[in-house]
Amino acid sequence: MLKGKAAVVTGGSRGIGRAIVERLCRDGADVVFNFATAVDAAADVVRAVRAEGGTVHALRLDLADPDGPERLMREAGELLGGLDILVNNAATSFARATIAETEPAEFDRVLAVNARAVFLTVRHAARSMRDGGRIVNISTVNTVRPVPGSAPYVASKGAVEQLAAVAAQELGPRGITVNTVSPGATDTELLRGTNPAEALDAVAGMTPLRRLGQPADIADVVAFLAGPDGRWVTGQNLRATGGLA
Repeated sequence: MLKGKAAVVTGGSRGIGRAIVERLCRDGADVVFNFATAVDAAADVVRAVRAEGGTVHALRLDLADPDGPERLMREAGELLGGLDILVNNAATSFARATIAETEPAEFDRVLAVNARAVFLTVRHAARSMRDGGRIVNISTVNTVRPVPGSAPYVASKGAVEQLAAVAAQELGPRGITVNTVSPGATDTELLRGTNPAEALDAVAGMTPLRRLGQPADIADVVAFLAGPDGRWVTGQNLRATGGLA
């Protein structure tokens, strides 16, 4: 389905990012993903994909660095010989605190990875992506179901959604689709690291499908948008939430 396509996935060593990398590789894409600190996890992804005959490369760089996003896109382009698919998945964890308690430096830290880096990778893709390409940004259900203590994170993801909406308008004439996928509560290290177990149980109980999402659930939606069947979908925010919102 994606044979011969070149894809970049940010934050691909764990959780949803890993599931996206593995799914795109299974569909035939050649993938580059970045990671910041999870050396062993990234190596495990590479081993798993290559064991199945896939083509994948891992680049260690931090998207919080001012030149990190540009370096990722430049080096990925050199490795892949071009760009057809960009998935902006990387997100940093956040200190749960009210707006009154949140320091400006914490807001800036979260926005640097979750919003600024997305702007820069999309900016690069707008200049280098081949016509007919695909851009998918990962957001969160919390932009429509906000919870106390998550202001920097939710603000950053709201920016990502609006960036995708604008980019869809600008890149549409070249046949490039730009969409957002907003997961609900998905069973990842990030989710469990910022929420107590009882809160996750409560969310699962409120979800019509009565469970937390799994990374593969989100990867399947991304694969649809990245593949040929998603050619007529652009400027949309698909909420992969199990019916939560």
